[in-house]
Amino acid sequence: MPDRRKVGLAILLMVGATLCFAALDATSKYLSRTYPIPMMVWGRYTFHCLMMLIFLAPSMRLELVATTRPVAQITRALMLTGTTGFSMAGFSLMPLAESTAFLFVTPLVVVILSHWLLKESITRGHWIAVLAGFGGALLIARPGGALNAEGIFWMTLAAACYAIYQIQTRQLSPTENTLTMLFYTALVGTVAMTLAAPLYWGGPTPGWIDAALIASLGIYGGTGHLMLTRAFRYAAASFLSPFLYGQLIWAGLLGWMFYDHLPGSAVDHRHGGDRRQLAFHRTRGTLAPPRLMQ
Repeated sequence: MPDRRKVGLAILLMVGATLCFAALDATSKYLSRTYPIPMMVWGRYTFHCLMMLIFLAPSMRLELVATTRPVAQITRALMLTGTTGFSMAGFSLMPLAESTAFLFVTPLVVVILSHWLLKESITRGHWIAVLAGFGGALLIARPGGALNAEGIFWMTLAAACYAIYQIQTRQLSPTENTLTMLFYTALVGTVAMTLAAPLYWGGPTPGWIDAALIASLGIYGGTGHLMLTRAFRYAAASFLSPFLYGQLIWAGLLGWMFYDHLPGSAVDHRHGGDRRQLAFHRTRGTLAPPRLMQ
């Protein structure tokens, strides 16, 4: 396959990945009103892991876990688990588009680290694209001083973990099997959150609709990171990083469709800017906060 076709495929994969991630964020935001964040993180990785065990383990067997760099695989997976938990906490406290904008310090960090750690050549065009994308993200979302300070803290931690995850993905993808990398993220996330379950488990039992939504977190996450990992196989991290800003477009669209929120609009940022959910709780004389821990 010619290089141009590979680059084009990498871009399409990144666009698909950002759509999956935005859908995951929008769904977790809705679920966070009822269920603790760690439980959703557990669901995201457990259902991802079950899917891979059902559909891939019978044919791949031990090849699914075969790796020459187990420590790097586990570290990368833990970074993604941290990204998921911290970002879910942030999304539960702030509107989708604004909180996504804070997450987009990541491409800047990735470009810097890819030059420092991966020795990739960073052209002036790469810098312009990343800086223009970050400026555009802030312009579209227009994050203001009314945003939740705790939400900003969680999103900053998520951005740091996500940057390290992407750099490690670029380091591993040329030599490691894509499906093996994807399975390690699911396995490590499942084991880590299962071991921590006594600290957070409890609360209402999900009905079949909410159970399906919790399971969908694993589908969105697994599909998105499969696309992301394959994209990094075809193109450099510094080149692909600006395309991560596409997630902001999806976040703004989903925030408008499902939460009646337009970026920069005057809403109650303290509780995620969700006018429909705020109205629902206020008609009952209560405002349910997001549940970070049980």
